[in-house]
Formats: sequence, C-alpha cells, structure tokens
Amino acid sequence: MILSFPLNVLAYSSKVYLGGETIGIDIKSTGVIVIGFYKVNGKYPTTSLIEGDIITKVEDTNITNIKELTTAIENNLNKEEIIITYMRGNKTKTTSLKIALENNLYKTGLYVKDNITGIGTLTFIDPGNNTYGALGHEIVEVNTSKIIEVKSGTIFENSITSIDSSRDGEPGSKNAKFYYQNLYGDIKKNTKYGIYGTYSANYNKNSLINIAEPEEIKLGEATIYTVLNNEEVEAFTINITKINKNSETKNMAFEITDTRLLNKTGGIVQGMSGSPIVQNGKLIGAVTHVITDNVKTGYGVFITKMLEESEK
Repeated sequence: MILSFPLNVLAYSSKVYLGGETIGIDIKSTGVIVIGFYKVNGKYPTTSLIEGDIITKVEDTNITNIKELTTAIENNLNKEEIIITYMRGNKTKTTSLKIALENNLYKTGLYVKDNITGIGTLTFIDPGNNTYGALGHEIVEVNTSKIIEVKSGTIFENSITSIDSSRDGEPGSKNAKFYYQNLYGDIKKNTKYGIYGTYSANYNKNSLINIAEPEEIKLGEATIYTVLNNEEVEAFTINITKINKNSETKNMAFEITDTRLLNKTGGIVQGMSGSPIVQNGKLIGAVTHVITDNVKTGYGVFITKMLEESEK
C-alpha cells in the first residue's frame, strides 16, 4: 500500500477575530539604512554606498543601530579609510569610507536611520495561534522605497486625533497619538502581504468571523472596518468593481460609496491600509492601496493570501 500526503497543509483557522483597530507600528531594521548623502567641505563622500544599502559592520564591529555605528566610527578615526560592510539586497559587500573634519567635527557625509514608526490597521487575529496580520502590504523606507528587513518590532495602542482629507493626486492621512507603553504584540516579519507577529494583548476570542475563499467573493456591495476617531472601529460601505485572482496583491478594486466616510476623509487615506473587508458576513480581504488619481477608489488583497503568509 502506498500512502500519499499533501505537501502543503495550511494551519490557519476558518474563523478569525475581525480587526479594524488602528495600531502603532515601530520596526527596528537589521542594520543602519543609508537614506541619503550630504556635502562635507564642499564634496560628497567618496564611497560605493547608495541609498537603501544597510550598514552591518564597521571594520570588525557588528552594527545594529545608529549609536553603535557612531561609536564604531569614533573608535577608528585614526585610520585614513574605514572599512564598511553592508547589504545590498541579498548580497554582502564592503567599501571604504573617508571621515572628514569640518568645523572641528568629524563627518561621514551619510544620512542614516535605523527604525521606522507609523500607523496602520489590524486586519485579523488567528485565535488558533494568536498570530495577527495587518496592513496588507509591505512597509518601505520612504526615502529609498526599499522594503525594511525586520530585526525586531512592536505594535501598540494609538488613538486617532484628526484626519487630513484625501484629494485626487494627494492622498491624505490619519493622525494619531501613540501609546508606546501599551503593547499589542511583536513584529516578526514584513512582507508584500503585510506585517505579522504574535498578538499578546487581550481580545474577544468569542467574536469571530468566517473566512471567505476567493471564489465566494462577488462584485457589488461590501463593508470595510476602520477607525476615524479615537479608537472606535466603524463600518462603511464600499462597492467592489473588479476581482483579479491573477494579481499578487491587487486582487480587488473597489470604490467608497459611504457618504459618511467620504465627508470625513475624502477617500482612502494613509493609515487605512489593513482595514478588513467583509461581504455576506465573511472576511474577504483588506484594503491595501489608494488609486492616487481617484482617491475614492483603491485595491484590496484576498484574506486567504494574508492568512497563508502568516503561516510561512
């Protein structure tokens, strides 16, 4: 007798906690990100570094943040050139960097950062393993448009204080007050389908919603859940205008039809990414992108893709 087993068995639950809450996001990268350059003594630094490179080592010292970078450089100021190890994509490279003296200060000519802070929307929590998914798309460094590789990170409580409305060609944003001390969970990975980690705060495990497969999704009316004021999750109507099963992330096109939402936001705003989409009593996906030329319209990703990503 020959026994066969499926090669890919996904363990996510058929019912999940429905999100909609706004979350604060803080990600520390795996190294120090180069985001730009400035002139020292009238010249830009002579180096092969480019925007988006991640510095991981100075000489023989490993680097994980700006403080360590500064200390390591200060410890090697006696050298004419300092050896820098960095990541470009998946490749490890080395280069040399001359530290120049200007106005009695040693300067590198590099603009750098080591963390990303912002807001987004919680999409779901899987009660089977307390894994959550949020955003529905990757977090990139705004100056370089490069995806951030997570060393560590947290999600935490925040409260929406105001909204800058969207206009065609100019998407708006949610503004929030952060409560860093009120942690909701960690961030383990940042992917094209959103951010994921373990949700460690309390939530109502009796308040669950069924998952819809892509075949169940129909054109027409649906509902998104998001926060516009303080921490209150509200429901707003949308109209799904297109379904694309072949797209990686833009699986649903939709337009906002709810006048309450349009009067408050003008359309989709930053911070709304991850807002869960529900149709016929089932969770079908999450808001991911605004269409800039028509901010009343946007895209969503299938919830099954987010759940599959959470299990990898």
